[in-house]
Amino acid sequence: MTELANGTTLSCRASGSIGAPTLVFLHGFPEAAFVWDGMLAHFGDRFRCVAPNLRGYERSSSPVEVEAYRAKHLVADIALLIESLGGKLAALVAHDWGGAVAWNLAAQRPELMSRLVIVNSPHPATFLRELQHSPQQQAASAYMTFLCRPDAERLLAENDFARMWPFLTNAMPGAVPRAGNDWLTETVKEQYRAVWRTSLRGGCNYYRASPLRPPLEPDDAVMKISFAREAVTTRVPTRVVWAEDDIALPLSLLDGLEEFVPALEVVRVAGASHWIVHEQPARVAVEIEAALAA
Repeated sequence: MTELANGTTLSCRASGSIGAPTLVFLHGFPEAAFVWDGMLAHFGDRFRCVAPNLRGYERSSSPVEVEAYRAKHLVADIALLIESLGGKLAALVAHDWGGAVAWNLAAQRPELMSRLVIVNSPHPATFLRELQHSPQQQAASAYMTFLCRPDAERLLAENDFARMWPFLTNAMPGAVPRAGNDWLTETVKEQYRAVWRTSLRGGCNYYRASPLRPPLEPDDAVMKISFAREAVTTRVPTRVVWAEDDIALPLSLLDGLEEFVPALEVVRVAGASHWIVHEQPARVAVEIEAALAA
């Protein structure tokens, strides 16, 4: 457990030795820090590796108020964590909601990291553009509306989390069934159950707190949002690893990304979905290695 200066506690998984260059790994929804265990094992002989459970997850602080999950609080947690680890990271590696936090942190506090590795997590500027103007993205993100419902966590927990497993098997309505779900063993399912028993409210609060969601009508507030370019420009050398079979995050999110990330490399991975960290951990490790060597 790591106590931060803002009063937040983050439960963390870790490997490696204090004094070695540090890597921090951020998870997304509906996951938790355990998804990075393979990376902690792979890099632990050379790096100090830390994978926190974000606020709202596992044994980390889980405020009840939706306001507590605004981006400024999530970013502050990770900035304070990095400072508690000694300062500048060799790399920050992040997926999904962890990536949303990482994009913001890299734009606001670039001095905290030497490199950024993003795995299937859209940059806020391209995500906003696609939510506002792309019917494909609006349809792909329709699930976000459900997760904002006040009863979402109760419904998700019903019948042994029956609504949750389709998130992880790409079996959402309208999706083309695909192979590659053999990683979701009963052991892994039980790891997820253990997290979901305590973390669904926190996970849903990320969606409730975010202004970025599909518009419900033409004059929806999301259509009026804009970002100042410099506020969302990431000047940290960045490697984006994008699994091409992500049903929630179409490839169009990569269009124009270089406008906001001047030092950018994009690696597209065919035959992998949003859950590439589970599906192809060796490939993810290779891409992190490449980022560190750059």
